[in-house]
Amino acid sequence: MSVSPRKPYVLRLKSGTLELGPRTLVMGILNVTPDSFSDGGFFFDFEAASAQALRIISQGADILDIGGESTRPFSEPVSIDEELQRVLPVIEAVRRVSDIPISIDTTKAEVARRALEIGADIINDVSSLRFDDRIADLAAATGAPLILMHMQGVPGTMQKNPTYAALFSEVIAFLQERIDVAVRHGVAREQIVVDPGIGFGKTVNHNLLLIRELNLLQCLDRPILLGASRKRFIGSLLDRPEQDREIGTAVANTLGIAAGAHIIRVHDVAINKQVAVLSDALRNAGQ
Repeated sequence: MSVSPRKPYVLRLKSGTLELGPRTLVMGILNVTPDSFSDGGFFFDFEAASAQALRIISQGADILDIGGESTRPFSEPVSIDEELQRVLPVIEAVRRVSDIPISIDTTKAEVARRALEIGADIINDVSSLRFDDRIADLAAATGAPLILMHMQGVPGTMQKNPTYAALFSEVIAFLQERIDVAVRHGVAREQIVVDPGIGFGKTVNHNLLLIRELNLLQCLDRPILLGASRKRFIGSLLDRPEQDREIGTAVANTLGIAAGAHIIRVHDVAINKQVAVLSDALRNAGQ
């Protein structure tokens, strides 16, 4: 398998910049939820969530992604107040001890606004502004980087029968259209990151193709985030439960990095930091 070129980009944060491209960045996942597919309930209370945040930071994460609402297949939405109660105390606790870039994983503008006010830097919207387009206005007003993800349908129904006439054409067209929406709202194009949405309205084969041919998303001229960690397609192929999918995750991330991923979003930072370092070494061998 050949290695695809990876264009460098720079995201502007409140406290500086984030370089994408020279090396793969590792985004550590912190789900402050009772029902996320892999770690739901593990870090639901404040003490456990805060301790896990510090663990993620100590393991070398470049970005900490904090979310208070599960978007696993067949999940149900939670109220704004509930989501705020889950994420805000953890963001505040992290900000007291670390300046790590924090992304708030939410589809609600009010949650994103409050998170940014107390120290979050990036908005990670899996709905790509479809559930609450005021997120685009917020990103435009604050200058916060915005992650836009492809999803076919909504979490409650997306895995019932995902079908595509032309997988890559449809994913790319969706992401381009969502970029255009964001830009019309005043978001700077250079502040946008795209995510193909592994596991979000995709079959096993769709996920495999998206990872293997991730370089095709480079036509969007935006940095690419890959979120394959512990996803169901890995369990389906390897017959492993959620907590025993790190080998499969490592393989998926390795191929994704070779195909041009700038950021990998992961549950186990320690393992995948090694994956990123070695994959980058292989990418750069001989240079």
